[in-house]
Amino acid sequence: MSKVAKATIGLMIATILAKILGFGRELVLASSYGASMYSDAYITAMNIPLVIFATIGTTLATVLIPMYFEVNNNLGEKEALKFTNNVFNIVVIMCLILGILGLVFTDEIVKVFAVGFKGKAFEVAVNFTRITIVGIVFTGLSYLMTAYLQINNNFAIPGMASIPKNIIIIVSIILSVVYNPYIMIWGTLLGMAAEFLFQLPFAIKNGYKYSLYINTKDKYIKKMSWLIMPVLIGVAVNQINTMVDRTLASTLGEGSISALNYANKLNGFVMALFIASIGAVIYPMLSKLSTENNKEKFTESVVKSINSVILLVVPISIGAIVLATPIVRILFERGEFDVRATSMTAIALAMYSLGMLAFGLRDILGKVFYSIQDTKTPMINGAIAMVMNIVLNIALVNIIGLPGLPLATSISATVCIFLLFMNLKKKIGYFGQDKIIKTTLKSIVSAVFMGVVTYFGYNLLSNILGTGFIKEAIALFGSIAIGALVYGIGVVILKVEEVSIITNMVKLKLKNKKC
Repeated sequence: MSKVAKATIGLMIATILAKILGFGRELVLASSYGASMYSDAYITAMNIPLVIFATIGTTLATVLIPMYFEVNNNLGEKEALKFTNNVFNIVVIMCLILGILGLVFTDEIVKVFAVGFKGKAFEVAVNFTRITIVGIVFTGLSYLMTAYLQINNNFAIPGMASIPKNIIIIVSIILSVVYNPYIMIWGTLLGMAAEFLFQLPFAIKNGYKYSLYINTKDKYIKKMSWLIMPVLIGVAVNQINTMVDRTLASTLGEGSISALNYANKLNGFVMALFIASIGAVIYPMLSKLSTENNKEKFTESVVKSINSVILLVVPISIGAIVLATPIVRILFERGEFDVRATSMTAIALAMYSLGMLAFGLRDILGKVFYSIQDTKTPMINGAIAMVMNIVLNIALVNIIGLPGLPLATSISATVCIFLLFMNLKKKIGYFGQDKIIKTTLKSIVSAVFMGVVTYFGYNLLSNILGTGFIKEAIALFGSIAIGALVYGIGVVILKVEEVSIITNMVKLKLKNKKC
């Protein structure tokens, strides 16, 4: 198995563990506080630094990776480390300034994010936010440590970084019920610090040595500053799209925002598990190859990463469309989440699933452009997609209601992908488009056949087993297993190149063991 494959699988396993704990955190919060003033205030206080500062952190980490390789290639490893410390110290100063501004204008910030909060609820939200805003320094540094570890081909540790954070938060929520609600927000701040401190020893082990060095006039810092703004705008576009979707959903009646949110979380889980894992592993490699001007290996890596996404996401997309209702029913339908809520969420999930491949490819193609230090193309493309999404949102929501919002997102993302492919061809010429088209067509044919078998397989198992949570879960996972087998056989029969590489490696390992 190649180093890339091993790193991707390791990161996927780490992501699964982190996601399970993250979901556990939500369950503990719900069971401890339900839908109360304290839970509302806590979620608001968590979302404010996430929306504002995580966007900045993601941008910094994205730009740091190709810049590190450029400095390392031009001046050597010692200067690259010096550059990293320069960024590190500048980020600390920036985060402290933003943190102080956040403390001064907390009331105004909370009013923007929680318009309806009054009285005690507003007071608690402000107090909670003042505590979480302090964590901005740890959030910024955590993103930089993640980037540094990825530069050094360490992907599992960044994937696991949220595990200690979530454990601390879960414990603090439980303790807060017994003692004081404020314990959970202090625990959250401690969790933010733990996310950074967990990665720091591994970064040191990989060669990181801190030094107090600041030089804002450094030419690479200036170049990084020019690259940051387009990435920041590109990342912020997604936040704007989400805000517009939720605003329009709020006009469609009770449960619309929740249905959209649950469907989006299911879609986001697939993105985090598969696409983010592939993107995180492939991005430092592409940045290094681009800096070294190794066009042949660069193209090969682009093809492999794109085709990997296609092979993974196409069957998941078709499966999510076919099994949307049973998936939502098994995961959510209990308590206040009724049949109507299941129906609304399932339709939204199916509409999001139409664009699942586009969402995945957009992330990977964005990384390709960033690796060649082109941050403007993804920004312009994202702005076009945002405008298109808003226009389609308004048009489709008036025609088909709630399903129009995720459908608009899927359509705009798909158009965005075609534009990115066209721009990539203009930028670097040949990038293996013929191989990508072949893999796409073969994957779609296999996935459609899989979808038909899965649909009838689920209905057959449901009729045989009957109703009830356990029986429905067996029918669902049984049909998913049948579908996965059918898809696997399909891509092998159609001789998809990436599958052939995997099967040949397995055969070679088995042969070596026999010898």
